[in-house]
Amino acid sequence: MSLKIVVLAKQVPDTRNVGPDAMTPEGTINRSALPAIFNPEDLNALEQALRLKDQFPGTTVTVITMGPGRAAEVIREAMYRGADGGYLLTDRAFAGADTLATSYALATAIKHVCPDVDLIIGGRQAIDGDTAQVGPQVAEKLGLNQITYVEGVKEVKEVKGVKEVIATRHIDGGVETVESPLPCVLTVNGSAAPCRPRNVKRVMKYKRCLAPMELAPDTTFAELPYAEQYEKKPYLKLGQLTCADVNADLQQCGLAGSPTKVKNVENIVFKAKESKVLSGSDEDVNGLIKELLNDRLIG
Repeated sequence: MSLKIVVLAKQVPDTRNVGPDAMTPEGTINRSALPAIFNPEDLNALEQALRLKDQFPGTTVTVITMGPGRAAEVIREAMYRGADGGYLLTDRAFAGADTLATSYALATAIKHVCPDVDLIIGGRQAIDGDTAQVGPQVAEKLGLNQITYVEGVKEVKEVKGVKEVIATRHIDGGVETVESPLPCVLTVNGSAAPCRPRNVKRVMKYKRCLAPMELAPDTTFAELPYAEQYEKKPYLKLGQLTCADVNADLQQCGLAGSPTKVKNVENIVFKAKESKVLSGSDEDVNGLIKELLNDRLIG
C-alpha cells in the first residue's frame, strides 16, 4: 500500500520579533517587516507525513504553500527533510486572505494538484493568527473527515479495499484514539514528534530549486547560472499555481473573499513606572511579600 499525502505548510513572520511596523494600516500583517520562518506546527505535520513515507514504499509527500515568491523557501526546506516536491500558490488576488479565503484557495489547489489524495496534513495553527481554523475549513470545503489536535499517527491500514487511519489526539483531560476512513484531514499539535533535521545529500540535490515567482522580472530559467541543470533536472523547477491555474473564484479569494475585518490595531508597550532594587535578605523578601499582599496582587 502506498499513500498520496499533501502537507499544508505556511511561511510565517517570526512573532518573537514584532515591532511597531508589524501591521499595515488595513489591519493585515506587514510581512516584509518581519523575519520569515517555517510555521513550527507545520514542521510537526511534515514529520508525521515523512514517517508514513518511510513506512509505506511508494508514498509521495507533496507540500502546498500559499504566499509570495519567498514562501517557496518552505517547499525547499521540506524537500531537504524528505518531501518529494511542492507547489507555491501565489497570486495578487490571494493577498490579505483571512482563514475562509485561505482555506478556499488551498482546497481548490488540492483538487487541482492531487484529486485522489489520501491524507492532508497540516499544523494545528499558524503562529501569525493562532486561529486553528484553516485545517478544519479545508476539510469542510473538500467534504472530508478530519481529526484535529493530533499527537501522532498510530497506524494506517487497508481493510477490504478501504484505507483507514488511526491517530491519537489531545483532548481536555487526556488523549483520545480516533479511527477514520481515508481520505482524511489531520491537524497536528506542536507537542507531536519534532521534525527530523535536514539531510545533507538532499540539501545538495535541491538547493537550487526555484519557483518561477522567485526569478527576477523578465528573467527565465535559461538565463540563470547553471541553466543547464534546470534542463537536465526538471525537479529543480518548483510548481507554481495562480488563481487561473486552479480555476478559483476571485470573489472568494483574498480580501474580496474575507469577511473578517480588523477594526483597529494597537501597539502596546509595557513600561515600568517605578522600580526597586532588592537584595536577597530576609527583610527585603518579607517586605516585598507584605507589599504584594497589601496591593492584593497575591494571596
